Amino acid sequence: MQNDQSRRDFLKFLGYGSLTLTQLSLLQSCSTAITQDKKFPSKMDELVLANGLSYYPLISWGDKINHKEVFGFNNDYINIDYLNEKELIMWVNHEYVNPIFVSSPERTKKNVDIEKQLVGGSLIHLKKENNKWNLVANSSYNKGVRGTTKIPFANNKSIKGSKIVEGTLANCAGGKTPWNTFLTCEENYDTFYGERDLATNKINTKRSYLNWEKFYPKNLPEHYGWVVEIDPKTAKAKKHTSMGRFAHESATCVQSKKKKTVVYTGDDKNDEHLYKFVSHSDQNLDSGILYVANIKKGQWIPLDLERSPELKKYFKTQIDVLTYPRKAAKILGATALNRPEDIEIHPHTGDIFVALTNNKKRNDFHGSILKISERNKDYTSEYFQSETYIFGGELTGFSCPDNLAFDKAGNLWITTDISGSAMNKAPYKKFGNNGLFVIMASGQSAGKPIQVASAPNDAELTGLCFDKNYQTLFLSVQHPGELSQDKNYPTSNWPTGKTPKPSVVAITGKLLTSITDA
Repeated sequence: MQNDQSRRDFLKFLGYGSLTLTQLSLLQSCSTAITQDKKFPSKMDELVLANGLSYYPLISWGDKINHKEVFGFNNDYINIDYLNEKELIMWVNHEYVNPIFVSSPERTKKNVDIEKQLVGGSLIHLKKENNKWNLVANSSYNKGVRGTTKIPFANNKSIKGSKIVEGTLANCAGGKTPWNTFLTCEENYDTFYGERDLATNKINTKRSYLNWEKFYPKNLPEHYGWVVEIDPKTAKAKKHTSMGRFAHESATCVQSKKKKTVVYTGDDKNDEHLYKFVSHSDQNLDSGILYVANIKKGQWIPLDLERSPELKKYFKTQIDVLTYPRKAAKILGATALNRPEDIEIHPHTGDIFVALTNNKKRNDFHGSILKISERNKDYTSEYFQSETYIFGGELTGFSCPDNLAFDKAGNLWITTDISGSAMNKAPYKKFGNNGLFVIMASGQSAGKPIQVASAPNDAELTGLCFDKNYQTLFLSVQHPGELSQDKNYPTSNWPTGKTPKPSVVAITGKLLTSITDA
């Protein structure tokens, strides 16, 4: 059971200083006290919500978005761009496919071609009517950016002889630029086309369980693992080499005092690193400097060939450094981290918060949160202070933080990512299915993780995104039934009662309003 001291410690970590719990409860007369609902933790094959919340489906895998395309599989990151008060364009990532449901485990070109149409992302036009957001059927804004879409590298760059490559895939989290375009991050690209072994210069397909490389050998691993920018109104896309190539989890943007656009992004793999990109402009991301974090020294190290004699021993050009930044980061002494996933910036303090999901090889089963405080609150600074809060575990009822989101009141929302194979087994038995939690910044429940939702079997809740009035929380329900071995006997039947379907839902209710208004 979490005690008052640990709650105070976490509130201090979030930046609420030395305020006591009593003082925090008096900050606002309308502050909400919420308690752990007896429904949780849950092992039900349902999207279970706390009392005071309800949901309705927005769109599911296979739903038509135009006369040619359907909504893709395994929806993840969500972001929105308003057209007017009652209409918006939503971007949704499609991370990967499960051949059991979408094609067949048999690896043929025909099956791969089906799969390529279901990854990448979807732009969908929504309109609010009778207090509900609904898909605008056959809108000209409804478009897919898929594994087959021809996408150029920004600045006419050439990677392995290609200036234009086929498709985007492994799209996990992302970001939104100050000029209102979407960033989508290519994460585990090696599960599609493998990865190059720099020691032998050969492509290693050990992790390529989808085996797309067998049918499309010209689609090289170096074509993927980038941050891709999408124009929401045209679906025009470009891949940015400037931010490096690795398993990008997110790309969180902020404008600096010096009129630069800064992007924070993590490499979601055990013992990989945290990066920061500082653009040369506040109008685009086409060029700039990529840094990697040395947490112990509190220093951002530039991955810049001209500033590093050490890198010149291993790399010939700057584009080589950006294509293989994992190697460059390790050469320069970057700090190994426990799977840096989502990154969010506190709306009140400006601090950067990074979810470190876990690292079982280092006996970190439940995860932590890393806080970065840039020197002088300057996002372009090469120096920072950091603090890590060991957050997950049985005392908090919470394990494996993944997605983060702050609401307008400064409350922190977190989803969990316990892998399907480990769920409901030691040391995760106590936690049930993956969930959605909120940590109130004020009120009697301040500093305590409160579960407000639980995912269906095998699923993960991702893509936290509020509408601008904080009356609706858009949420992805990703990979229900992921552990199924036979499509006729799935491990989940959500939401159809038959075949499991990844879906985007809209969550509303008095509890949501009372929390975000607190």
